Amino acid sequence: MSSFFTVPASQRKRKRAENANSTSKKRNVGTDSAPSAKAPRRAQRDESISGSDDSDDDGEAGFFEDPDESSEDSEDENETAAEKRLRLAERYLENIRNEVEDDGGFDAADIDKDLIAERLKEDVAETKGKIYRNIANKLDFDNAPHVMGKSGLQKAITGCALRLPYAWTISKDIVVEKWEVADPKMYNSTDPGRPTNITPRRTPKRLFWRKGNVHKKGDRDFLGHTGEIISIAVSDSGRFLATGDRHARLIIWDAETLTPRKLFTRHRDAVTSLSFRRGTEQLFSGGADRAVLVWSAAESAYVETLHGHEDAVAGVAGGLEVNQETCVSVGSRDRSARLWKVVDENQLVFRSGGTARQKGMDKLRRDRFGDRGKKDESRTQNEATDAQDQEEEIINYAEGSMDCVALLDAGLFVTGSDNGALSLWSINRKKPVFVLPLAHGRDPSLLPEEMSANHDAAVSGQKGPRLARYITAIATVPFADLILTASWDGWVRAWRVSDDKRAIEPVGKVGRVPLENDEDGMANGNGHDGENGVLIRGIVNGLSVQERGDRGQDGLCVVAAVGKEPRLGRWMAGKVPNGIYIFEISKKAVANGLSEDEEDED
Repeated sequence: MSSFFTVPASQRKRKRAENANSTSKKRNVGTDSAPSAKAPRRAQRDESISGSDDSDDDGEAGFFEDPDESSEDSEDENETAAEKRLRLAERYLENIRNEVEDDGGFDAADIDKDLIAERLKEDVAETKGKIYRNIANKLDFDNAPHVMGKSGLQKAITGCALRLPYAWTISKDIVVEKWEVADPKMYNSTDPGRPTNITPRRTPKRLFWRKGNVHKKGDRDFLGHTGEIISIAVSDSGRFLATGDRHARLIIWDAETLTPRKLFTRHRDAVTSLSFRRGTEQLFSGGADRAVLVWSAAESAYVETLHGHEDAVAGVAGGLEVNQETCVSVGSRDRSARLWKVVDENQLVFRSGGTARQKGMDKLRRDRFGDRGKKDESRTQNEATDAQDQEEEIINYAEGSMDCVALLDAGLFVTGSDNGALSLWSINRKKPVFVLPLAHGRDPSLLPEEMSANHDAAVSGQKGPRLARYITAIATVPFADLILTASWDGWVRAWRVSDDKRAIEPVGKVGRVPLENDEDGMANGNGHDGENGVLIRGIVNGLSVQERGDRGQDGLCVVAAVGKEPRLGRWMAGKVPNGIYIFEISKKAVANGLSEDEEDED
């Protein structure tokens, strides 16, 4: 009588292969309905273990199948694996051809050869998580028009989130606001049938707002904020909005109606940063309690806590790959960035903390002052006789904290520090690939009478030091070479990643100063650092960017949240209106009235 132990090994292997096929079918069925959150997956796994074994006969479609495809497979059971791959590839190409044809104005030959091939390359690059679009040099930053929307709030706006055609802002007044952003196609339309007695609106329109209650701090049943709101994020689908305040309250909102859905109080200190993972409803939150928490906004559920930072988590950026649960966070004065792999339950640590001279200050000095900069460096403060030499003196600015972070692709990210340095990182290196010092310049020297603690300096008339402007906000376009940064120098600045992914190069400023006073009361004047003007009055506490059209065909929309005070403090303040600046950046080819092919020929 034969048994499992007496059957030949070759037959046992074949039997195991059949079981493997049935097992893979079970996994495929389970993956179809599994959410991105870890806790719900565990619950569903327990459910499948304790449930009946009828799942093999349910006939449900797998994750990569649709109902039509499963019905076709049941009708044609004799189709081989190669024939199925060929049919799916033909369907994929047909979908791309339809998308390209919808853009209009292309010949069939062009569609089959160039456009489809380019789209295939982009899809493959995005699947691998690599930068595949070079858009920084194709955008007309200098001539980007802008409008300002005034909120009318007394305290500073601390952040913004953009999901066209809407934008959301938060403030220290415990107020969440929703704005409607005007479409340039509406107010720039040349349609002769458009009514001439109506002027299209350009400025953002505030639709409605929600205000918290500071007196409800200890009330766990109060579904609202009780302290200054300092972090915000919106999901890619535009369904969920997340906000966090100083009293460790994190609220998930219905983004359409600004109705609070769920309150979380798991953080032990202020919720300083929020970010959704691209294409999902998985939320990452960083707090002053040095922890990064993972949430599922769709299920209003807590998932996991990630420990490792030694100081408050100042910034967090959700991963760009839909099939990988990752995020990057920066830990303020522990001067480290950490890449978290949630499923694997591990982290990669990236250390910084060097001075600006070690990371490129010598090159900056040579570019600005030439050989004379080396002579000024060797002079002591008493030997400097010319005031201009004192202004041009180069100082080492040591990094004290990393304040903001943004992802470029699955392997590259950028950080901004309190010494004004913009750093490019690769997940394959523990140190920065490139550091650009003083990205937004330095503040003017303190006057002697302003240095009240230094009596000798006030008497001697000697000016104080020039402090670096730290980077207050960073925004990037996923899988593109564009970086946008902001501070309080009056400009949003654009940068690009070099072709070899080893350097950051300046592209220019976003927008231009108007020659005359416009409707917002901005006038042409001299900037703090001797430049031709200042565009933004105030501190940019948040940046958000989104492409218009299919893959940025109609340019970019950039929203900057501007306040009179910094997001996390009040060590500087100015008498400026709080509000949002909206920049519409078009492509250079469109601005010049040429097609991209004609521009390349020129």
